[in-house]
Amino acid sequence: MQTRRRFLVTGAAAAVATLAFGGRLRVLAAGSPMKAPSQESFEIVHSDDEWRRLLNPAQFDVLRREGTERPYTSPLNGEHRAGLFNCAGCALAVFSSRTKFDSHTGWPSFWAPLDHAVGTRIDGSFGTVRTEVHCRRCGGHLGHVFDDGPKPTGLRYCMNGIAINFTAGAA
Repeated sequence: MQTRRRFLVTGAAAAVATLAFGGRLRVLAAGSPMKAPSQESFEIVHSDDEWRRLLNPAQFDVLRREGTERPYTSPLNGEHRAGLFNCAGCALAVFSSRTKFDSHTGWPSFWAPLDHAVGTRIDGSFGTVRTEVHCRRCGGHLGHVFDDGPKPTGLRYCMNGIAINFTAGAA
């Protein structure tokens, strides 16, 4: 039974956690896993200070702190030319325009990454279990993959536009 005291204590703890984590509260359901610590080693490694010098603040938040940009804010949603989408952290080509589709979710979406371009790991934040997608070369957080995409894979790689750059040309 939820008591008023328990409700107030839980609310106060959530407020403190929000402040402690810079306004990004990640609520976990009881027993749900936290994001698994990465055991991967990456080709490109920088300190947080170096990443801050290389990326703008929004890119740093998404790529290095696993933030999420607001939906429908990326100019890449409307990008329909042939070309490649590259990690904004290290310029590795991660997606081709040939696999891009309009998912109507507000983020650039793809049904498949390029071969050997991304890695995944379990993300237990926000009270749900999702599959996080990151650049295999620098470990930058790109977004998440879901199983509600179009054929032929049935997958939807839902990427933060701020985490990728577009280069027009052959895809």
